[in-house]
Amino acid sequence: MGNSDYHTPRGVAVPPPKPFCWAVRTALKETFFPDDPFRQFKNQPPSRKFVLGLQYFMPILEWAPRYTFQSFKSDLVAGITIASLAVPQGISYANLASLPPIVGLYSSFVPPLIYAMFGSSRDVAVGTIAVASLLLTSMIGGVVNPYENPKLYFQLAVTATFFSGVLQTALGLLRLGFIVDFLSHATIVGFMGGAATIVCLQQLKGMLGLVHFTRGTDMVSVLKSVFTQVHQWRWESAVLGCLFLFFLLLTRYFSKRKPAFFWINAMAPLMSVILGSILVYLTHAEKHGVQVIGHLKKGLNPPSLSDLAFGSPYLVTAIKTGAVTGIIALAEGIAVGRSFSMFKNYHIDGNKEMIAFGMMNIAGSCTSCYLTTGPFSRTAVNFNAGCKSAVSNIVMATAVMITLLFLTPLFHYTPLVVLSSIIIAAMLGLIDYEAAIHLWKVDKFDFVVCMSAYIGVVFVSVEIGLTIAVTMSMLRLLLSLARPRTHVLGNIPNTMTYRSIDQYPNANTVPGMLILHIDAPIYFANSNYLRERITRWIYEEEDRVKSCGEANLHYVILDMSAVGSIDTSGMSMLDEVKKDLDKRGLKLVLANPGSEVMKKLDKTEFIQNIGQEWIYLTVGEAVGACNFMLHTCKRTPPTLRMPPAVELTAQDNV
Repeated sequence: MGNSDYHTPRGVAVPPPKPFCWAVRTALKETFFPDDPFRQFKNQPPSRKFVLGLQYFMPILEWAPRYTFQSFKSDLVAGITIASLAVPQGISYANLASLPPIVGLYSSFVPPLIYAMFGSSRDVAVGTIAVASLLLTSMIGGVVNPYENPKLYFQLAVTATFFSGVLQTALGLLRLGFIVDFLSHATIVGFMGGAATIVCLQQLKGMLGLVHFTRGTDMVSVLKSVFTQVHQWRWESAVLGCLFLFFLLLTRYFSKRKPAFFWINAMAPLMSVILGSILVYLTHAEKHGVQVIGHLKKGLNPPSLSDLAFGSPYLVTAIKTGAVTGIIALAEGIAVGRSFSMFKNYHIDGNKEMIAFGMMNIAGSCTSCYLTTGPFSRTAVNFNAGCKSAVSNIVMATAVMITLLFLTPLFHYTPLVVLSSIIIAAMLGLIDYEAAIHLWKVDKFDFVVCMSAYIGVVFVSVEIGLTIAVTMSMLRLLLSLARPRTHVLGNIPNTMTYRSIDQYPNANTVPGMLILHIDAPIYFANSNYLRERITRWIYEEEDRVKSCGEANLHYVILDMSAVGSIDTSGMSMLDEVKKDLDKRGLKLVLANPGSEVMKKLDKTEFIQNIGQEWIYLTVGEAVGACNFMLHTCKRTPPTLRMPPAVELTAQDNV
C-alpha cells in the first residue's frame, strides 16, 4: 500500500458513562429477559395488565376464546390417535420403571390436563419417557428394592417427581432455562443412544420370560444375568416377542415409506396389546410360561400427597433422582417442542414450558403419577395426526380416563412380552447412529463427547454416563474460553479487507507489521495464555522475516473486533504486552475495540498509556497509518515519531 492509500483515521469513541443502577438493570435484563416478556404490559391499564399476566402464565386463556369447532375436529382425531399410543406405552414404561402398570395410565391422565392449561406448544403430547423410567429404576432401585418394598419405592418415585416439578418450575420462574443448554446436542445423542441400548437389553427379561433379573443397568450385568439363566428361557415368550417386534418394526417402516399412513404405526402398539391379550386368553398361554399383567385396579388416580416421603432416610436419593430426571425431561421436552413449532412457524417460550412441565409434575406427584414430559414419539404422532392446539392432550386424557374407569379389566391377559416388544421398537428409534456419523464428519470432539456418553451409559451406569458427557462438554466450553483462537491476518489483494491467512492463502502479510486477530473475550482464564501466544507469534514472525530477508518488524496490530469484553486480568495482560513490545522497540496498535473494551481501557488509563492516536476503527486504518509511518519516517524510530493523525492536527494548528 502506498502513501496515496492513507486517509486521516477517525478516533475510536469511549462510550459515555452510564449510571450504575442502569448498568446493573441492563445486565440483568439481557441475562434473564432477552425476549423482553414485559413489553406487552407497557402503557396498559391495571385491569388489562392483570389479564395479560394470567394469559402469560396460563396460555389457554389466550387461545381458548378464539378456538373453533374446525380445530376441535382436528384435535379430536389427534387426541384419540395419541391415546391409542399412550395406553400401551404408559403401561410399558411403568413396567420399565418398576412401578405398577396402572401408574403409567395415571400418568397419562392428570399431567396432560395440567399441560393443556400452562403449556405454550400446540404440538407437544405429554407422557412418560423411557430414559426417566430407566433412571428411576437405576437410582431409586439402587437403594430400595422395588419388588421387596414396593410401597416405599413408589413413595420415593412420586417424591422424586415432586422435586423434579419444583426444580422445573423454579428454573422457569427464575428465567434460568439456559442451564438446560449445557446439555449439548452431542451429549443428548450419546446419552439417549446409550440409555436406549440398555433399555433394549433389559427387555430381554420379558422377551425370554425370565423371573429373576439383575437390578444393574450396565451391559455386562444385563448380559451376565441373561446368559447365566439359559435353562430358564421360555421359547413361547421368545417366539411371541419376536413376532410382535417384527410387526411393530414393519408398521414403522411402512409408515415412513408412506407418511399418509402414519396412523398405522401409531395404532400398532395398541393393536399388539389387543392381539396379544386375545391370543393369551384363547390359548391359556399364561399357564405355559407367558407372563401377563394381571389385575389392574379400576378408577381414577388416587391422591398421593400423603405418600410424599419428605421424612424418609432416602430423601437425598429422591432429590438427586428428581434433579437428574427433571433436567433430562426438560431437555427432551423443550427440544421436541421447538422442533415441531418450527414446522408450523410459531414460537414457544422455553421458560413457559419449564413452568408447564413443573406444574404438571407437581400435580402428578400428588395424584399417583411419576415423571412426565413431551416425548418425541408421542408428539410426532400428534403432529402427524393434524393437531391444532393443546386440546389434543385433553382428548387423550379423556380417553385414558374412560380406560381407567371402564376398560382396565381388559388388560388382565396382556402379555409382558408384548410390552417388552413395544419398548424395544420405541427405543430402536432413539439410537441415532446417523447423528453420530454426522458428528464425526463435522466435529471430532463432539463425536468423542457423544461416544463417551454412550460408552459410559452402556458399560458403567446411566448416571456415570451422563456425568462423563456433561463433564466433557463443560471441559470443551472451558477450553474454548481458556484457549481462544488467534489468527495472523493478511490483506486480500486489491481490497482493504484483512482476513486469516490460514483461511485465505492468497492473503498477503504486510511488511513490517504483524496483524493478530483475537477471537474471544479476554478474561482471567485466558489472559496469561494470550500473552504467551502473542509473544510466540512475534518470535515466529521475526524468525520468518529474517529467513526471508523481508523488512524488520515494527508494529504489532491487535484486531479486537471479536473481543466483546475484557476484565482486569485482561487489562493487565495488555499492559504487559505493551511493556514487552516497548523493550523490543516495537509499537502496539489496537484496531476496532468494542464499547465494553473501550470503557475498561479508559478507566484503567491504558488509552493515555498507549496513546489515543494508536487506537483505530478498522484494521485497514491501522495498517494505513503504520504504513504511512514506515514510508515517510524511515529515519526516525517509530516509537519516537508521532503518528500521522497527530502530525496532521499539529500542522493544521500551525
